[in-house]
Amino acid sequence: MVVINLNLCDFNALKAFKNNHFDLSNFGSSDFDEAKKISKAVEVLHNKNPELIVDGPIQSDFALNREMLKNRFPFSILNGRKVNTLIFPNLDSANITYKIIKELDRAVSVGPILIGLNKPIHILQLGASVDEIVNMSAIAVIDANQRKIKKK
Repeated sequence: MVVINLNLCDFNALKAFKNNHFDLSNFGSSDFDEAKKISKAVEVLHNKNPELIVDGPIQSDFALNREMLKNRFPFSILNGRKVNTLIFPNLDSANITYKIIKELDRAVSVGPILIGLNKPIHILQLGASVDEIVNMSAIAVIDANQRKIKKK
């Protein structure tokens, strides 16, 4: 599971992930600015990267519970797929969710991944495990290599 903060997001970096999800409201159910920002981001992603499987805005419970999603939003392109990336409207919601998922699920954590910076800079969380350090190092290498390819 990947948690991405939309404010830092370089949409091309999302190509590494298969099934993406934007979180805040459900397909236009909210008129808040944050929800509109996410709807616009989904539109941009669909236009620039049609091969990505991205949908939303959609709340996390619907994105992660296949049965709920199918029953309430049968039109979603996420139906029948396992969501592996969550994209949030701001750093606060992304960080809170990242840490909750990590602790509740005892999941392997990779992140936070900083996207959209001028250099391939990444950070480690306080108390990061060896696996987390190795995973973040791999992300940093991929990021640096992608930047080299873009410059050519």
